[in-house]
This record gives sequence, C-alpha cells and structure tokens, in this order.
Amino acid sequence: MTEEIMKALDGEVFAVWFLIGAALVFWMQAGFAMVEAGFARAKNAGNILMKNLMDFCIGCVVFIAIGFSFLLGEDLMGFIGKPGFDIFTSYQSFDWSNFIFNLVFCATTATIVSGAMAERTKFLSYCVYSGVISALIYPIEAHWIWGGGWLSQMGFHDFAGSCAIHMVGGIAAIVGAKMVGPRIGKFEKDAKGKITKVNAFPGHNIVIGALGVFILWLGWYGFNGAACTSTDQLASVFVTTTIAPSIATVVCMIFTWIKYGKPDVSMCLNASLAGLVAITAPCDVTDAFGAIVIGAVAGLLVCFGVWLLDYKFHIDDPVGAVAVHMMNGIWGTIATGLFATTSAPGNDSLVGLFYGGGFELLGIQIIGFASVAAWTTITMIIVFSIIKAIFGLRVSEEEEIEGLDSTEHGLSSAYAGFSIVDMSVAGMVENENTSLGESDYDKASEAKKNAAVPVVNTAAAVSGTSLDTGMYKVVIITKLSRYDRIKRSLNALGITGITVTQVTGCGIQKGAGQMYRGVEMDLTLLPKIKLEVVVSKIPVDSVIETAKKTLYTGKIGDGKIFVYPVSRVVKIRTGEEDFAALQDVE
Repeated sequence: MTEEIMKALDGEVFAVWFLIGAALVFWMQAGFAMVEAGFARAKNAGNILMKNLMDFCIGCVVFIAIGFSFLLGEDLMGFIGKPGFDIFTSYQSFDWSNFIFNLVFCATTATIVSGAMAERTKFLSYCVYSGVISALIYPIEAHWIWGGGWLSQMGFHDFAGSCAIHMVGGIAAIVGAKMVGPRIGKFEKDAKGKITKVNAFPGHNIVIGALGVFILWLGWYGFNGAACTSTDQLASVFVTTTIAPSIATVVCMIFTWIKYGKPDVSMCLNASLAGLVAITAPCDVTDAFGAIVIGAVAGLLVCFGVWLLDYKFHIDDPVGAVAVHMMNGIWGTIATGLFATTSAPGNDSLVGLFYGGGFELLGIQIIGFASVAAWTTITMIIVFSIIKAIFGLRVSEEEEIEGLDSTEHGLSSAYAGFSIVDMSVAGMVENENTSLGESDYDKASEAKKNAAVPVVNTAAAVSGTSLDTGMYKVVIITKLSRYDRIKRSLNALGITGITVTQVTGCGIQKGAGQMYRGVEMDLTLLPKIKLEVVVSKIPVDSVIETAKKTLYTGKIGDGKIFVYPVSRVVKIRTGEEDFAALQDVE
C-alpha cells in the first residue's frame, strides 16, 4: 500500500513539474525578445518585442484551431494527426497539460525567425508567417516525431526538440533571411556587383542581450527536463543541459580570443545558446563525456556558421539565429546517434555509434534530420513566396533607415525616457502642402531646387577679400534615408573625410502624429542626419551642386546646406596646416 501511495504521489509530482516546465518554456519568450532586441539597433527594438509577443499570441490562436490536433490527434498514415475540436466539444476530458506544453514549444519554433529577419521585414508579413508555421508546418513535422508519426515508429529520437523545434526554426530563418535580403549597408559591392566587404552592425544593448541568454538558459531546464519521468532522469538531464553550453562558451571564448585577439562577448552569448540547442535532442540519453564533446563542437560550429553566412552565403542574420539553431539543431540530432548510452538513467535501448551501437541509430537520426529539413525548406519557400507576392516581405528603404519602431508601430523610440531630445513634446502647426510638383532635378527650375534644398552660403561675404582662405566648411542636414546616397555622391566627388551626426529637428516638414494608448501625440521633431566636410582643392560649388542633386525629391524639406569660411585648419597628428592638412580628406 505504501509503495502504491508513493508511486501515485510521484506521478502527481511529475505532472505538476510538467506544467512548471511549460511555464519555464513560456518564459523563454522573454529571453528571445531580450536577445533579439539587444543584438539589433535601438530604432527597431519595439518592433522586435512586438513580433515576439505576437509569435505566442497568434500561435495560441491557430494552435487552438488546428495546430494541436494536427500534432497530437489520431495518427493518419503516419503523416498527420486527425483534425478535431476536442478543446471545444470534450473540454472536461481534454488533455490540458499536453496542450499548453506543446503550445509553448510551438511558439519557440516560430520566434527563432524573428531575429534572422529583423530590422527590414514587414510586420504584417511576419504575422502571417507566424500563423502558418504554428498552424501547419511545425505541427505536422512534430507529429512525425512526437505524435506517433512515421519517424517515431522508426525509432527516431529527439527528446526535447533539436530537430523538431530548433532546426525547423533555423531553416525557416535562413529561407526568410535569404528571401527578404540583407539590411541596407550590410554588404558593399563593386561596380560588377561582387561583394567586396561585410559590415558589422553592433547590437545596441549587449546588456539585455546577455540577460536574454540567462533567461533562456534558465528556461532550458524546463525545455529539456519537463518530460522526464523520474528523479534520476531529471537530474541527469539537468547535468547534460549544464555541461554542454558551458563547454561551448569556453571553447568559443578561446577560439575568438586566438582568432580575433580578444574574447568576443556576443559570440560567446551565441555559443551558450548553441550548446543548449545541440544538447536538446540527446540530453536524456547521453552522459557527461558526450555532453562535453557535443558542447565543444557547438562552440566552434556557431563561429563557423556566423562566418559562413556573412562571407560565403552573404545572408544577413543580425542575431546569429541560423548558426545557433539550424546548424546546432542538425548537430544535436546527429549527435544522438553518436553519443547515446544506456548508462543514462531511463535509457535502456538507444546506443550510439561511439558506445558500441553501430550505425543503426545514427542512420535513423540522419533520415529524420533529412526528411524534416526537406519538409521545412520546401514549405517555407512556398510560404514566403506567397507572402512576398501578396503582401511583400520588405519595408521600403526609407522605412528601414528610419527604423521600424516609428514606421511600423508609431513608436517614437523604445527608449523615449532616455532621448537627448524628447521627441514626443513640442507642438507646431502644419504648413502648406510641401510638394513642389517636379521630382526630376534636371527638369526642376532653380526656384524649386532652392526651395527643396536651400543653401545658406555665409562664405560668399568674404569671397575675394583677405579673409578668403580658399577653405570652406559645408554642413548638410537631410533625412536619414538619404545618408547612403549623399555619402556615396560626396565620395565619388573626391571627398574621403566626413563627420556624421544623428540629430532631430523640425521645420516646414511636419512630423506624423503618433498614438500612445489611444491618445494622439503631436510628434514634430524628426530624425535627421548632419554631415560636415571641409574642402579646399575641390570647388565648393561642386559640393553644393552634388548635394542638391542627390537630395532633391521635389518636396520642401529634402535638406538644407550651410557653407562657412574656414580661417585655419591644423592636423594634430602631423602639425600640417590649412591646404596641406586637408589633402587626406579630399
């Protein structure tokens, strides 16, 4: 009787732990949000938070409708679960625990893509993608593995989702990132279109990125351990889930220290996640040695993956999602066939190649990885192609440069309280229609050119006098979206030295009204860019004409140019003065 009571209590304890594990996995959404927001630029932080929030909320809606039944419904020919609405028709006997547990796993799959496509993807298009992957793509392949489908019948093993979740999310991420294209300025091309340089876009807040990694690591104990059915098995899973990311991070630190001369913070954060992803499939069937090797490979693989995407595939992944999730999801799936051992509590049958089990389990793991990868690649290409055709995937160039917080959500800044200038205050009355009726610079009259890009030339007053040194400072103020064009135009003119400052300002061009909690805010201060150059050899009139032609769109507010006389220039490093001091910037 006592033994029966203890078994019953043990069963109840693990049933409660199962739900606690689900809550920990849900908490991982916060971790993903922090990592992605921290690794992106500040102007897109609110957009990323919104996408992570909607991944779960949209996922919940479609999972209720069809996703859950496709995953765990009655098996139909090993491919899909039988559609049903038991959550509505038989709620009293519904499997509530399995529903919430699989829902949070589904949301994790969807949110991986957010980081890889960050900073240039339309919010509407992302929401459509999130609904489709949660309703169809993830539930069907997860049914193959966990719902009694054909892979589970073969003996394929993926305890917590290296393949079913992370690899699937990572493949969706690389397909989406490839189809949406890189962020503006990520890759520089020569005249023939060949990529000659890869530019780094540092994350704006490494602190919240690190916080996100710690949140994810904590949540991973529920991610990997929630399905355990004994104390020994749970403890063993906790051990392997701790060893692998620790080893991966140390290996990555040493590698980046040797290769780059300094230990790379962001790469080490990625490596911690890579180790967690890789150990997710074999966490219950491997031992400490297996976890060490799996983690060590993951630490190197994430570095290789980031380099491969940047320098060979030329795919822009702002947060390293593909290297972390796809590559290490594949590695973790295959590693199960290499390092499975019966010395792991609860594993009585699975033995990997390196523990004397031969190639049988390894072969099954490779078949499983290949089939799920093929399913995900094909379906995601179709899904993103349809979304691209109907809605478009990418925001406009101007929206991307100004930031998705403002253009997609009407959010002046995710850090409004930290702004140097409070962009949500100060009111001005909108003036007349600012269109000048001619967008072609060559066809526009001088009056229209001067109205769109006025020039204030204070140097003209000293021209021809003893105060005229032949050196001039040109200050150009314009929209953020024109920065890349004006920079290239000035460079083509022969100017190689430019000082650039981000500023805010207002004038006849009025900022758009914003809504916050249903209340309209009169946002009149707009983000601008200020460029400053000093010239002597290059005629100042050429600089002015080049700038006007580059900035002109036929609207008042295209930009403004100020020209000032310069009496003396000194180069600190060499002591050269005036004309000689400017020769390395002209």
